[in-house]
Amino acid sequence: MTEILPSIAEPAHLSEALRRCGALRDGAVRDVAVDSSRATLLSRIIRLRLAYDGDASGAPGSVIVKTGLPERSGGGWNAGRQEVAFYRDVAAVMPPRLVPRCFEAFFDPETTAWHLLLEDLTDSHVTVTTWPLPPTTQQCEHILQVLARVHAAWWDDRRLGVTIGAWPDAGAIAQYLRRFAERYASFSDRLGDRLSPERRALYEQFIDATPRLLGRYHSHRNMSLVHGDAHVWNYLLPRDGGDDVRLFDWDSWRTGVATNDLAYMMATHWYPERRRRLEQPLLDYYHATLVANGVYDYDRRALDDDYRLSVLWQLITPVSQAAIELPPLIWWSHIERIVAAIDDLGCRDLLS
Repeated sequence: MTEILPSIAEPAHLSEALRRCGALRDGAVRDVAVDSSRATLLSRIIRLRLAYDGDASGAPGSVIVKTGLPERSGGGWNAGRQEVAFYRDVAAVMPPRLVPRCFEAFFDPETTAWHLLLEDLTDSHVTVTTWPLPPTTQQCEHILQVLARVHAAWWDDRRLGVTIGAWPDAGAIAQYLRRFAERYASFSDRLGDRLSPERRALYEQFIDATPRLLGRYHSHRNMSLVHGDAHVWNYLLPRDGGDDVRLFDWDSWRTGVATNDLAYMMATHWYPERRRRLEQPLLDYYHATLVANGVYDYDRRALDDDYRLSVLWQLITPVSQAAIELPPLIWWSHIERIVAAIDDLGCRDLLS
């Protein structure tokens, strides 16, 4: 069956988009061929091969189109709005070679239709492993290097909460906490006795403590741009083994505490033996990279304090993932790993 392509894949549209961003000068896209197409849990990824008429020196020979899934339109997820905003407003003013280049970012607020036209790194880069196999220690260091560089680029930047992202007001925060409590009630009902009394008590303590735990966020100090989904399979590593790593899938970015990305990467996704073995050396490496990239008034102890708090906040993750109907294959094991990290790091102490 012939695949029906979105209008963005038409030669005339591609020519205009590439010219607008300076990737194409005098030539024009003559022909478009689908090299590959696949659906993820939340989006559709299409690799297009391009042929040109005229002078197309420097123009990309292939591009990646990322767009929404029809069945996700209008759902609880943000339907691409956040990722389009990232590439349109944030990536354009970031240092180069941290994220894939974006040639076009579009979102229609009326229909929620959206798409991204992205640099194709398939030939030069690859995801680190096949999920759920973790990367090597050296690959983790390369990953944390680019994450620290992203965080350092936005560390306490005056644009945060002004032109880049937003600091939610008290009403919005209260609404978020109420929504989480409602989601947790549905989550606990759904799981029944698969969620033990001890785990239920932990969640109830956490929900009661969230207004106080938010004090760190309200400080708006030592804050940065947070990816929000920074597990190791959202990084593209160079096939030649170098350190030119790119961070992608920016549909959950926000302003916040940078260690939220670290906790999500390690405490939520890594089993206890691996996390216990690598956690502190990798936090050392991350902190050293922050300092090397200009972050000063944030010592190693402050990083540990923030990391412990961020691990505790990971209790929200499986509840939120279940609420947007991600399959239990994604979130069920998160509960075990998060609680193990909470206990290893003494995070329960933060609840009292």
